[in-house]
Amino acid sequence: MPSTHPAATASQPPATKRGRPGYDQQSVLRIAVDVFNRHGYEATSMGILAENLGISKSAIYHHVPSKEELLRLALEEALGGLEEVLTLDGATSGAAQARLEFVLRGTMAVLVQRLPFVTLLLRLRGNTEMERQALSRRRTFDKTIAGLVSDAQMDGSVRSDIDPGTITRLLFGTINSIVEWYKPGGALTAKKLADDVISLTFEGLRR
Repeated sequence: MPSTHPAATASQPPATKRGRPGYDQQSVLRIAVDVFNRHGYEATSMGILAENLGISKSAIYHHVPSKEELLRLALEEALGGLEEVLTLDGATSGAAQARLEFVLRGTMAVLVQRLPFVTLLLRLRGNTEMERQALSRRRTFDKTIAGLVSDAQMDGSVRSDIDPGTITRLLFGTINSIVEWYKPGGALTAKKLADDVISLTFEGLRR
C-alpha cells in the first residue's frame, strides 16, 4: 500500500534519533504511547508527557518537534508492521487458505511485538487528518484480508455461505480484542496464542 512515510518492519525498527541524555527518540516514543493509551491522545498535553518522562517540556523538543509527530511515529510503527506482512512471500504466493493463515499469524505477531502501538491505532476516532489517514490505511489492509477470504472461498477451502466482509470483521474482531487482555511474557506464549486463534478460526470456517 502506498505511504508517504517509510514502513517500520518488525525486524527493523525506525532509526533512533539521539537527543537529551537519558533518552533517545525511540524511548520517548514508547513512553508517550503508553501515556496516550492511558489518558487518550487528545487529553494528553506536552506537560503530561514531560511529567511522565521526568524532563521539561522544552527537553521533549530535542527529540520530536510536536505531539503530532509522536502520534505519526507511533502509527507508523503499527501500520508499517501490518503492511509489511502483506508484502512477504507467504502472503503473496501459495494456496489461498495458506496465504490467509500466514497473514493472520503475521498480524498477530505484529500485534504482540508492537502491542502499545497497535492498541493506539485501534483506539483512533478519526478526529484529526493524521488519524483519518491512518484509518484509511487500516481499511485498505482490511480489504486485502477480505480479498484473501474471497479467494479461499472460491477455491473451496473456506465456506462460501458467509459474506467475506463479515468473515473479515469477525476475524479482526477476535484478533483486535487481544490488545485488551493479552499480557506478553505470561504463560500464554505468542506462538500458542496464534495457534489457538488459527485453530479456532479455521475449524469454524473450513468445510
